[in-house]
Amino acid sequence: MAPRRAYWKGSLKLSLVTCPVALYPASTSVEKTRFHMINTETGNRLKQQMIDEETGEVVDKDQKGRGYEVRKGKYVEIEKEELEAVQIESTHTIDIDSFVPADEIDKRYLNHPYYIVPEGKAAIDAFAVIRDAMKDKGRVALARIVLTNREHVLAIEPLGKGLLATTLRYPYELRDADEYFDDIKSPKISKDMVELAGHILDTKAAHFDPSKFKDDYETALKALVKRKAAGKSIKLPEPEEKSDNVVDLMEALRQSLGSKKGGKPAARRASSRGGGRAGKKAHRSSARARKAS
Repeated sequence: MAPRRAYWKGSLKLSLVTCPVALYPASTSVEKTRFHMINTETGNRLKQQMIDEETGEVVDKDQKGRGYEVRKGKYVEIEKEELEAVQIESTHTIDIDSFVPADEIDKRYLNHPYYIVPEGKAAIDAFAVIRDAMKDKGRVALARIVLTNREHVLAIEPLGKGLLATTLRYPYELRDADEYFDDIKSPKISKDMVELAGHILDTKAAHFDPSKFKDDYETALKALVKRKAAGKSIKLPEPEEKSDNVVDLMEALRQSLGSKKGGKPAARRASSRGGGRAGKKAHRSSARARKAS
């Protein structure tokens, strides 16, 4: 069910075209299982307190402040009024700056999604014009919006009858991929291996269908809570033994492909054939031995 109150209300502006809109969060964590910290002796819920790191004393509300660590253990205090002086005042306007091809947006920049809907009957025509023009051009709008006293960049694109707006991260919020990927070696992989892996990929080809996503951990949590609330015992699973066998990559690829096709893995077929010949040979040797005796 859609929330009754919009997260943000204002205007979507494209040059001289303006229409009132409302933003609603497109994601929610309401359905996720959450736990509270409790006193295991009394069953009462616990509350957190601010403790002075050095004295260990509880700090009163009027003594709490913000500080920026300029060096280890040394903080510069920032007053509430000083923070308010640098906060960006919201104009309640989504200003569209440009339109870019969707495939040029690096997915690492995508952050939080929101639905944009027209606010009031008078806004529907202007909203539809902006939405349909974006559909025709196949472009994504880059716009600016002020949320919680910070300016954010939005990527806006048509979605059904409405618009999907996704806040984008700033470059300083991304870690440099080279720091993680530079040490990855480039081994010589045979063409046969790549082709085998490609065949396995073909057997798993599908279309994106999020309805098939299953959160097994969330399901297990709900079952756990239900059993505990009903007073039932919880059986703990036995720890699994980890295998440290070294796997032959080529053979693993062959077996994976064989199992996907519904047949026996190559190694198993070879083993069964070899076992059959060995069994017949042993039987003949045993017969000759009985005849000689």
